[in-house]
Amino acid sequence: MVATRLNPYLSFDGDAKQAMEFYRDVFGGTLATHTYGEYGADQDGAHADRIMHALLETRAGLTLMGADARPGTEHAPGNAYAVSLSGDDDTELRGYWEKLSSGSTVEVPLEKQMWGDVFGMCRDRFGVSWMVNITAPQN
Repeated sequence: MVATRLNPYLSFDGDAKQAMEFYRDVFGGTLATHTYGEYGADQDGAHADRIMHALLETRAGLTLMGADARPGTEHAPGNAYAVSLSGDDDTELRGYWEKLSSGSTVEVPLEKQMWGDVFGMCRDRFGVSWMVNITAPQN
């Protein structure tokens, strides 16, 4: 039996392969990709090489899925979501931040916030918003 899980599923406009490979480089893990062409889901052949489904799973238990917008579907990214990384492993989370924020638009620099944690927010080169929160050590 497979456990139920909840994880981000990101949408892209033709660059899902590059984006998911970038996230694999950031987080490590195993990336599996399948194209629209592999499943015969592209009638005119214009989207055969685009990603229909990608799954990234890491040894740390992180799961990220993504795909290019379906043929004939408008890709409309927005600011209605962000992917959040949080925990107390300062080194690990700062490492993710450095890779995710490189070449991105940093909306909130990674620094100590009023609630005591270290927090930052960026929009990467693929238009995905990321939030990183490093929990302050408890006294």
